[in-house]
Amino acid sequence: MRVRFLIFSLLISLSAFSQKVVPELWHTRVHDDAHVLKQETIDALEKQLEVYEDSTSNQIAILIISSLDGDPIESYSVRVAEKWQLGQKEKDNGVLLLIAVDDHKMRIEVGAGLEGVLTDALSSRIIRNEMAPNFRRADFDTGVTAAVNGIIAAIGGEYTADDSSEIMELSITARVLIGLGIYIFLSIFAFFGLFIKGSWGWFMYVFLIPFFSIFPAFVFPSNLWYVPGISFILIFPLIKWLVGRTAWGKNMTKKFEESSSGSGGSSRGGSWSSSSSSSSWGGGGGFSGGGGSFGGGGSSGSW
Repeated sequence: MRVRFLIFSLLISLSAFSQKVVPELWHTRVHDDAHVLKQETIDALEKQLEVYEDSTSNQIAILIISSLDGDPIESYSVRVAEKWQLGQKEKDNGVLLLIAVDDHKMRIEVGAGLEGVLTDALSSRIIRNEMAPNFRRADFDTGVTAAVNGIIAAIGGEYTADDSSEIMELSITARVLIGLGIYIFLSIFAFFGLFIKGSWGWFMYVFLIPFFSIFPAFVFPSNLWYVPGISFILIFPLIKWLVGRTAWGKNMTKKFEESSSGSGGSSRGGSWSSSSSSSSWGGGGGFSGGGGSFGGGGSSGSW
């Protein structure tokens, strides 16, 4: 029994030991342990948050680290907020902005007293609209400053940014992949149309023209969106004409008709089937947490 107790105690100790260490507050609001902010940005944020606390009593602190070292950002942010005791004890009006640069993760941890105004939905929107686009460009100064302004505006009931910009934030790679998927699907029908005799083949041609003409606007730059549509309009009839006048085309048409007939298709028209610096030491001397508590409110995101 004693051995089991010792093993259990050892496991608990190892688990606690493996957790990422929470840095000291050191009387500053802005901690850039990952060295991604300019000193003038740190000084400006420190002063802004000091003035904001003096006028509202709300405490906002920033911690930027290189990595979470495997810790979930939600649990680590709560440990930081609780150790720093952000917010006034009777108001629980603290906010922690946590960024893990190498992990590409960030979180806004909201004290219990501010959850009604700085909601999870607003926190998520600030992360998506203010932080993620700038962080993708490695512009942490702009992203962190915009996030702080967004948090302050949200608490004051003045944050109105919507999610309309998210469609425009699709990476070039994502847009290309989406475009390829669409055109592979359309090309299957276009291929069938080439080998279907009679009016059905030309019906497929006319039917596909709007698709080849419209979808590019969502995938390609605005000055090139018309290229796929025009290419399809010009190339399809040429290939279909060659199919009817070359041995290879006639052979493919025959095989297609035999395949269609064998699978239950018929008729002359043919058929087909398609069955997610070390800490700043300047400014705002004397800052310390006020004993506020956190209940897990806030939102996490990545870039």
